[in-house]
Amino acid sequence: MEGAGNENLDERSALLTVENSSDYTGGITARYTLNSERRYTPPPPVGSDTQPEEEQHCDTQLLDVKFKSLNYDTCENTLFRDEESAKSYKEVLRLQMSRWLVMFLIGVFTGLIACGIDVSIKYASALKYSTIKHYMDECIKTNCNSIPLLLWIAWNTSGVLIAAILVVYVEPVAMGSGIPQIKCYLNGVKIPRVVRLWTLVCKAVGVIGSVVGGLAVGKEGPMIHSGAVVAAGISQGRSTAFNLDFKIFEYFRTDTEKRDFVSGGAAAGVSAAFGAPIGGVLFSLEEGASFWNQALTWRILFTSMISTFTLNVVLSYAKGEPWNLSNPGLINFGEFSNLSYDGFEIPIFILIGAMGGLFGALFNHINYKLSVFRKQYLSTLKWPNVLEAVIVASMSAVAAFILIFTISNCRSLGEDENENPLQLYCEDGQYNSMATLWFQTPEESVKSLFHNHPGTYKPVTLLLFFTVYFLLASWTYGLSVPSGLFIPCLLTGAAWGRLVGILLSLIFPDQPWADPGKYALIGAAAQLGGVVRMTISLTAILVEATGDITFGLPIMIVLMVAKWTGDLFNEGLYDIHIRLMSVPILQWEPPPITSNILASDVMSHPVNTLRTIERVGRVVDMLKNEPHDGFPVVEDDSENDGDHFGSFRGLILRSQLIVLLKMKIFCEAESEQTVRNRFSKLKLKHFREAYPRFPSIEHIHISAHERDCLIDLTPYMNPSPYCVKDSASLPRIFRLFRGLGLRHIIVINNHCQVVGIVTRKDLARFRVWHHRGRMGLEELQISQSVRSTR
Repeated sequence: MEGAGNENLDERSALLTVENSSDYTGGITARYTLNSERRYTPPPPVGSDTQPEEEQHCDTQLLDVKFKSLNYDTCENTLFRDEESAKSYKEVLRLQMSRWLVMFLIGVFTGLIACGIDVSIKYASALKYSTIKHYMDECIKTNCNSIPLLLWIAWNTSGVLIAAILVVYVEPVAMGSGIPQIKCYLNGVKIPRVVRLWTLVCKAVGVIGSVVGGLAVGKEGPMIHSGAVVAAGISQGRSTAFNLDFKIFEYFRTDTEKRDFVSGGAAAGVSAAFGAPIGGVLFSLEEGASFWNQALTWRILFTSMISTFTLNVVLSYAKGEPWNLSNPGLINFGEFSNLSYDGFEIPIFILIGAMGGLFGALFNHINYKLSVFRKQYLSTLKWPNVLEAVIVASMSAVAAFILIFTISNCRSLGEDENENPLQLYCEDGQYNSMATLWFQTPEESVKSLFHNHPGTYKPVTLLLFFTVYFLLASWTYGLSVPSGLFIPCLLTGAAWGRLVGILLSLIFPDQPWADPGKYALIGAAAQLGGVVRMTISLTAILVEATGDITFGLPIMIVLMVAKWTGDLFNEGLYDIHIRLMSVPILQWEPPPITSNILASDVMSHPVNTLRTIERVGRVVDMLKNEPHDGFPVVEDDSENDGDHFGSFRGLILRSQLIVLLKMKIFCEAESEQTVRNRFSKLKLKHFREAYPRFPSIEHIHISAHERDCLIDLTPYMNPSPYCVKDSASLPRIFRLFRGLGLRHIIVINNHCQVVGIVTRKDLARFRVWHHRGRMGLEELQISQSVRSTR
């Protein structure tokens, strides 16, 4: 019943009018509109000039019913209390040490995977560009330029084709950077297959194909998803993909424990990508984890340091310089010598931040439109998604080829570290600077824009490169391939930032502060901040990646201004894609102006309940006929009058009922006292063994004789779940739900009788929209009207 509306509106909600309703088993899914003078501001009409771009398509006004909630609340039933009381201090210490051991392993394996990706891309890219360079040099003399172009297209399409096939036909959840999916998972939403082993394989192999295939992507973003998958797998001590159980870390087979390790894995991925352990911790805190504590902070910092150290050591051996620990991350921005700034430059930094916010909002708008188009016309079939990825790869090669041959930007050799400089039509001893930007990986191009000497690039070179790469990057993110967003944003921002630096040096000649490389760094930060809208963690990442704390304040100023400017027009790109997925994510704070909305207005009603002593046949029928994942347990529902459903005693989950039926924890129908006195050997480990993929009720055989047996739910239900009175306000319920990671909140009346239940979708459907300085509250609809789940 997650996301279902309230069927009976009392006098307190007389201002609510049903706009659109649809049936579901036992109640109504309704959309309510509140009069604007009270607390509801409807969004502008669809298609109007003031319509928030996130709301211009009906898909963003839906919550997908397929997304269920994870259970971060501890079930303190009899089995739990017995297990906890039997623990000794020695066992508690062993569990704490096991957590540190798991974090250590997460860091090691994340670093190894990052190293494997980096080395593979390095050698494949070197082979690609050296081969194309050879034919370009030859064809300049013989005028056969079509050969290197076709070869370039073949290299691009072959790599991207592998990546697209892996995503489209093997693991669709491996597409993109994976950051929106991990953010949803840590928020408490169960994203199918997001932390599976095959997802990791497709992500790692696919991102190699995407980068080598010349797409406007980076390998750093997918490392966050990869680290999360590594954490989820190691912490469970088994592999369901290969049906292997190592019988270790069994205690961590719960949603709560797994969530903490996934937070550490995401931070380890950031640390491996940028060599930024502190930035990894802050990223997990700011953008990822929804639940935090001090002990978790230390463990995540530990695994981030291990990840960076592992990558550093292995890369030193791969480069033939054992223990030369100068490669802390996949990307190295190089050393900024004599980097400084003056106070009068701060207004310039603010203007650059505003430019970054505008460019970021434009990037997000274009990408949103393309994503909606894909969802409308390409989601029904698989092959069009592969074809689109191949087309973009071909267009990337054609665009680069045209720019290289049409823009003459010759510079003397020795001014660039590019291993494959192209002379083309330049004089002997010179190379084409435009080719430098295209004839290497995006990470190396960022480094070139940061550190190449003034005068290396003409303004027209940077302007055309920025325009083309900006459009390619906005087209690429959202393709059915693994793709990172960080590096394309840094590269486009560095291009226009260096252009700003060149213009300043022309306006203020012979001024040492007007350094194009410095403004390339500021522009890169502004562009990335304008797209993803991160501040604290992004500051730490860039400071650690550059190895210079001097620019900490300017980078922070730029990121804040970019975020504020971009927020005037739309949301960050990750949040936009979360809404496009119709995920019922809960924000940090409850929607404003909702204090007059009560639990009785938002709860699901009526409610399917079970009795403390229940007949097996009724439990089986309930599980087969109702898709709900949680059922209130009541003492007696014989007095059910439609308004309440019995005296509240506890809450039991579908997964718990499945295990009880599978283990045959019931007896023949005798007196209820006899049923209560029967001894059961069922332990919590039996529930952990079935976690996380509990069998379906259709796979459990219950005979006709067993249907008449009785089952005592008292030892297995949660006797003290969180509940609220029907007069509780929506913000109060939201804070309980969000702060404690709940899956259900039972609504009771003054007599402690169950009257309803509140779930994630009941809260997530209330959403605040922002657009051009305006804001309002709207209520979303549920995507599936016939059936909904809680």
